[in-house]
Amino acid sequence: MSERKVLSKYYPPEFDPSKLTRTPRHLRPTGPKLIKVRLMAPFSMKCTSCGEYIYKGRKFNAQKETTDQKYLNISIFRFYIKCTRCSGEITFKTDPKNMDYTCERGAKRNFEIWRDGKGDEIDETDEERLDRLQREEAEAEEVEERNAMAELEQKMEDSKREMKIADALDEIRTRNARIERGEKGGLGVEEALAGVRDQVEEERLRAEREDEEMARMAFEEGNREKVLLEELDKEKLKGGNGMAGGEADRAAMPPPSFDRVKKARKVMVPGLVKKAEPSKPAPAPAPSLGLIDYGSDSD
Repeated sequence: MSERKVLSKYYPPEFDPSKLTRTPRHLRPTGPKLIKVRLMAPFSMKCTSCGEYIYKGRKFNAQKETTDQKYLNISIFRFYIKCTRCSGEITFKTDPKNMDYTCERGAKRNFEIWRDGKGDEIDETDEERLDRLQREEAEAEEVEERNAMAELEQKMEDSKREMKIADALDEIRTRNARIERGEKGGLGVEEALAGVRDQVEEERLRAEREDEEMARMAFEEGNREKVLLEELDKEKLKGGNGMAGGEADRAAMPPPSFDRVKKARKVMVPGLVKKAEPSKPAPAPAPSLGLIDYGSDSD
């Protein structure tokens, strides 16, 4: 029966421990390291070798490689997968600029209407990158300035509201102090409130008088304009002879009458005229019976 814990190990006769050497880290060969990972297809694609369609989200046993390329100090990774039909190699890498993936070889990415196809093929130069960064900074500064203006307006509104509240509190305090002074001077609360009501009534009457004065001034202005127009009309009438003669004729005409005038009826058919009926003689009056003959002996 073998031992549960191996304490004695077998060394063959030709074993030479001097041949077991460890290479230092700085002398080891360097190169791209391939790490086996499990991933899903980041986009739908079509294999260029066999035409197999690979949908987005399909799982693969892939190899991950760290490239020397970087974007804004962000490393770019390359992945190697195999087609499920022809086992052809398909490679794609990350695209941190567009927050997406770029297909390199072995397959062709399917058309997606929400993507810009030109962005994957055009490489950004240093000048374009600097221009883009400056434009983004200018936009950020503009947004910050707009936010600062909005904050300033909000602060102004808050200060106005606080001033209104402070004025209302001062008014309440002065009113309470007036009431207290009235109580100390021998006046009651009702008398103090009556004084406050009198002040409010005086202010209301003053406002009404101001409104009446403004209305009166407006009416006077309208009357003044009317008088000026009448004077202008009179001057025009005096200047024109024809107008004066017309006015004299109009004054000589009799006043209009409102009596009803009977109009003759029109004959609708010529030669057809209704004849007037002859007048009948009036009946003779009946003999009247006097009170003297009533109940006489002659009956």
